[in-house]
Amino acid sequence: MGRWEPGARERLVVAAVDLFTEQGYDATTVAQIAERAGVTKSTFFRHFPDKRELLVAGQETLSRLLTEGIADAPADASPLEAVAAGRERASSAMGPMSRELAPRLKAAVAASAELQERDALKSVSLAAAMTSALVARGIPDPTAALAGELGVLAFKRGYAQWSQGDQGDRDSQDELAAYTLAALDELRAASASLG
Repeated sequence: MGRWEPGARERLVVAAVDLFTEQGYDATTVAQIAERAGVTKSTFFRHFPDKRELLVAGQETLSRLLTEGIADAPADASPLEAVAAGRERASSAMGPMSRELAPRLKAAVAASAELQERDALKSVSLAAAMTSALVARGIPDPTAALAGELGVLAFKRGYAQWSQGDQGDRDSQDELAAYTLAALDELRAASASLG
């Protein structure tokens, strides 16, 4: 087993998703994940505090990109236009590996109450990050919170559609932005019809 091989974090995520899918989350141990990834248990714990955290690998990066995109949006951008700028920036972090793992990860989450809980907390955290970034732009709290929640819904809808895309398109890294922006446009139209 390699100690400091490059890509250990990514290999751990892939190994965990594969094992969660094959034998279930509860039946999978950290030792099995480390062995499948070709690293030691101590390497696992350098990257993740526990196996549950594998689900949210990259969440900090995603939150940072979302908030940077919102902060860098034009000064006259509406709250949803700022959220769209954040969505575009965050989409850049989702490459072919994310797209390939998405269906297996979705199945693993659906089969585990613990992973469903962690996934829900991830959504809350992303909405809070967007809300804070919008408030920092001077958007009132209720409007910022609503825009942040719509941003999470748009991301989930767009990500689900993107991850189920044609096999021939699986190499595209920039395509996620189009899916999430289209989902945000759909939600914007739907919310306008409520009133």
